Amino acid sequence: MSDCLFCNIVDGEIPGDIVYDSDSVLAFNDINPEAPHHVLIIPKKHIPTLNDISNSDRDVVGELHLVAKQIAAERGISGSGYRTVFNCNSDAGQAVFHIHLHLLGGRKMSWPPG
Repeated sequence: MSDCLFCNIVDGEIPGDIVYDSDSVLAFNDINPEAPHHVLIIPKKHIPTLNDISNSDRDVVGELHLVAKQIAAERGISGSGYRTVFNCNSDAGQAVFHIHLHLLGGRKMSWPPG
């Protein structure tokens, strides 16, 4: 989708600080980090919200979590802890309508968030 920010990053039309790239998943540092480590992990396939995933997306949604685990280990935050978050639609804080898993770590997290 040409009007999707994340699709434009996937296509290389907009630069991103890429930390992981596979055939189906891309991960990059968030430009407005909420923690010392704040990575967005996205499927390369455009899926607007979690409400739009289907059974055919099962593998890529699982891969998003495996990539989060890998990046957390590479950054040395697996032991101390990290948070993964999907926001779904505006009231939950979703600003870009292309599903993305937030990986946040490197500081103490509070609960409830927001």
